[in-house]
Amino acid sequence: MSKDDINEALITKLNQLNEVAAERNQSLAQMSLAWVLREEKVTSALIGASSVDQIKENVKALKLMTFSKEELKTIDKIVKE
Repeated sequence: MSKDDINEALITKLNQLNEVAAERNQSLAQMSLAWVLREEKVTSALIGASSVDQIKENVKALKLMTFSKEELKTIDKIVKE
């Protein structure tokens, strides 16, 4: 992603997704990992952590791997806008 890819629309989407994550008591990174790993076809996800603390935080995503239908609907709406 380059600086040119960052715009108000993207920032708005990220803020909205962050709100959904906060309602789930997760960071956006944790919710993103749970979202990716919810698909049975996905067997692994690359996290790109650069520190032990980041790995520990990302592993916390495993504590809440399920999404309600409403959460998925909200996430889908945000991403597709």
